[in-house]
Amino acid sequence: MNKAGLAIALLIAVVAGGTFAVHPQFDIDISALFYDPATKSFWAWGWPWTERLRDAATLLITLLVAPAFLALVGKLIRPRRRMLIGGRAAIFLIATLALGPGVLANGILKDHWARMRPEDITQLGGKQPFTPWWDPRGPCAENCSFIAGEPSGAFWTLAPAALAPPQWRPLAYAGALLFGAAMGALRIAGGAHFFSDVVFAGVFMFLLIWTMHGLIYRWRPTRLSDAAVEQLIERWGSALYALFRRGGRRSL
Repeated sequence: MNKAGLAIALLIAVVAGGTFAVHPQFDIDISALFYDPATKSFWAWGWPWTERLRDAATLLITLLVAPAFLALVGKLIRPRRRMLIGGRAAIFLIATLALGPGVLANGILKDHWARMRPEDITQLGGKQPFTPWWDPRGPCAENCSFIAGEPSGAFWTLAPAALAPPQWRPLAYAGALLFGAAMGALRIAGGAHFFSDVVFAGVFMFLLIWTMHGLIYRWRPTRLSDAAVEQLIERWGSALYALFRRGGRRSL
């Protein structure tokens, strides 16, 4: 999570954004590679193996964030016990997953950026108009195409990669990017997202993770220590314990 990574992400955003804004047909052309006009279907649509891959990706993400949730819940229940993992790591993983794939991708953009999915546009067998990535206007009412939701979750694995030991971190970053790209390719091949939806899913997730990593780990005015985080959660846990104890006494 250094300035070089930020520069690369911004460069990708500018190049891809400009290219697909000037030539929006590229999005249709890429999706058309996976579309069969004879059957009016996409290559990876409706096959059981695609659903299994999607389920496996969801399981992997769940397993990666589970230690953070267990550490936080355990600390709230048993405030005096040490957390299973570092307090900063737990907050960082939970916050980035909630704010990235949760709030930004699925809560804000996909429900308010009314871009139809490839399977819905007239050029690929659908009945709705195509809109380029930069245009939030369109007939889609909810769960729209921009940005790609499941690839956002896959690109979120950049967050645990950022916490890997330094000697393993480049490999972890590469694995996270490959995972996000693979999920993006699967969704493109299924007619669910355009190429630009996937690119910006990766860019937005990186920018959010880079910012949260800076706030928690790097930048002096806001960076935290594991001890400070544990103390804060311990106070919350003690307050909850006292609240439940008073409630139990009143019920008696």
